[in-house]
Amino acid sequence: MDKKKTMDELARAGREKGGFNGTWLYAENGEIISKGACGFRDAEDKLPMREDSIFEMASITKMFTATAVMLLVREGKLDLDEEYASCFQEYPYRGVTLRHLLTHTSGMPDDFDTDRWVVPILENEHRIPKNSEMLRFIRESGEAPACAPGEKFRYTDVGYTLLAEAVEKASGVKFEEFLKKNIFEPAGMTDSGIYHTRRDGRPSDRFTRNMVLEDGKYVPSDLSKLDGGYVVGSDGLNGCDYLYTTVFDMLAWDRALREETILTREEQMTMFTPGVLNDGKPAGAGEEDGDDGYGFGWSVKNDPEFGLTVNHSGGMPGLETWFEHFVDRDRVLIVFNCRDCTDAKAYDAFFAGMRAVARDKAPEPVLSVEELAVREPDRSGWERFLGKYDFACWDYRIDEVLMKDGELYVDMAYKGSSSLIKLYPLADGSFAMKPFYSNITFGDGTLSLWDETGKKL
Repeated sequence: MDKKKTMDELARAGREKGGFNGTWLYAENGEIISKGACGFRDAEDKLPMREDSIFEMASITKMFTATAVMLLVREGKLDLDEEYASCFQEYPYRGVTLRHLLTHTSGMPDDFDTDRWVVPILENEHRIPKNSEMLRFIRESGEAPACAPGEKFRYTDVGYTLLAEAVEKASGVKFEEFLKKNIFEPAGMTDSGIYHTRRDGRPSDRFTRNMVLEDGKYVPSDLSKLDGGYVVGSDGLNGCDYLYTTVFDMLAWDRALREETILTREEQMTMFTPGVLNDGKPAGAGEEDGDDGYGFGWSVKNDPEFGLTVNHSGGMPGLETWFEHFVDRDRVLIVFNCRDCTDAKAYDAFFAGMRAVARDKAPEPVLSVEELAVREPDRSGWERFLGKYDFACWDYRIDEVLMKDGELYVDMAYKGSSSLIKLYPLADGSFAMKPFYSNITFGDGTLSLWDETGKKL
């Protein structure tokens, strides 16, 4: 298989079918096999995407926060098993260690998130809150923990904002500066840094805009009517996001790991080992794509054919990022996408295809929702799906399933804004929707989506 040609074709098909707008890079043994750029880095289609475009990394930032912690552990300035409250006495949850925060096993409250904190401050005080204010908000919330430390895996951005504060206190320098001097510069990541672009501005037009599809057109996510408050309000946080970088700098990071420029092999293996819950099970096992668990800022998988692989994804409104480091096979796959998909199935197929090629497998073709849908479906039983439903998941709500011109639609609300979304029948009896990867399945008076089920009213 000609991997370069195959990946180029996947990216082109992904772009043409509304599934990809960004950059990618795949390398083996340090040699670039495939790289490229598709689409635009602005909402107006005036700035073509460049291979060296600079993207926000979202949660991929967590691996660098964890690396900063490990460097301070090496110096004896932090201890993985010390309680966080010993660093910050105002932290109300006792028994929570740095290790718990790194592995998302701290037991933070179920409904605790940054949105509840940053948006009111932005709207009422007209400012972007600082990361250091997180501790005050946690204390003032007065919420009980969801579970004991180490009892369950609960992925949370908040834990990593707290780790960034620990890095600053232990090192005596700003988090942004610590990462620059101790990670980015030694790794040769010349275009990388922690930036707060909604607060401080974008240093150059090489910085891409995260673009959401709203009212039929693309707008920068910080200007979104629905997501702008969260996007702008959270821009003062650290640790969980706000690394900006390029595919080439992430290749440099891959090499720095292999050459032990920043972390020793032993330190890396500590990070690449899933946390252990109180019952002895690996933390985060099976959460995504059959992963074996979650270590320190990395999802971990031991593949029978390719050995140890570690990865992390990232996401914000209008943004998806991926970094996959093949520890035992010296391969790396990097994919950055900075626009909402007009066809999520096309992106899903493009992305799955890139991962398949990285594993020496021929990819499935990139197909749009229309191409996947049954062309002449049997509509005779669709009437039983119609009606009002009690379905809510995250910020989404499905109020009704209705029929229009012989086709099924859901009336879906996101943060209070409703829209009709067409359902496309698939061969397995489920229904696809263009904006989402997951399918809707109807049961006996029920509707299921994203592992949640709602009942017909």
